[in-house]
Amino acid sequence: MTHFNTDDFSQMHHLYRINLINSCSGYKSANLIGTKSVDGITNLAIFSSVTHIGSNPALLGFFLRPTTVIRNTYNNIKETGVFTINHVHESILEDAHHTSAKYDSDISEFEMTNLIEQYKDSFSAPFVKDAPIQLAMTYVEEYDIKSNNTILLIGQIKDLYIKDNLLQNDGFINLSEANVVAINGLDGYTIPKLKNRFEYQRPKKLKI
Repeated sequence: MTHFNTDDFSQMHHLYRINLINSCSGYKSANLIGTKSVDGITNLAIFSSVTHIGSNPALLGFFLRPTTVIRNTYNNIKETGVFTINHVHESILEDAHHTSAKYDSDISEFEMTNLIEQYKDSFSAPFVKDAPIQLAMTYVEEYDIKSNNTILLIGQIKDLYIKDNLLQNDGFINLSEANVVAINGLDGYTIPKLKNRFEYQRPKKLKI
């Protein structure tokens, strides 16, 4: 096996190190986070760090890079207290990835792609039309990660919209049926397929 240690990391070209460390953790979710500024300008950005925090209350979190430069997503959430999370699916993959480009705050990524804004139930932040899973989120709290100056932002699910054929009788959402995308590293995308589901596991008795 190829082996790297901390000394190797410090001596690597920064792009090689970014690719290496971003991909070594495994597949990550691909989500578009939608916000709107107090001036009414929409923003859309792809994130690979959305993660489950808890089910009761229903909380999700995601990580933001240091705010030493302008972060439109973060600023909009702090100003308005709301945002949306939209799952990326195969047919919007190229446009979804393009939202990682750094546009000025007065330019909407919706205008620069074929992605379409959608609004539901008077929620002020934009959803991505035709996304198979759409979540309306409210800001709860944030934590500063001192070791690298990133932020863990936590939100609560206010509304959850699921494409009808994805929801199973026990509440499981089968993402495979919607060709939902996962991210490998920063720019590698894959379409996972459900292999199997297993029952809740309990400890086995020791064999004597």
